[in-house]
Amino acid sequence: MANAKHADVTEMSYEAALQELEQIVGRLERGDVDLEESIAIFERGAALRNHCGDRLRQAEAKVEKLALDANGAPKSTEPMPDQ
Repeated sequence: MANAKHADVTEMSYEAALQELEQIVGRLERGDVDLEESIAIFERGAALRNHCGDRLRQAEAKVEKLALDANGAPKSTEPMPDQ
């Protein structure tokens, strides 16, 4: 996790941010870190959680834009193309 600790959260993929967040939660739940480090990784975890939420909202907005017409009705029932 040493490299991820210094990674810019805003540049991380959803999957990478979620994986690091899961690691942080695990460490905090185990209680194997001292108070100062707990605070630091908790703050990082909060930033990761916010980033994941933002990425999910962006993805949902894209899907809604692609799947609905101007009136809010579904455009089609075909699967979305891979990008």
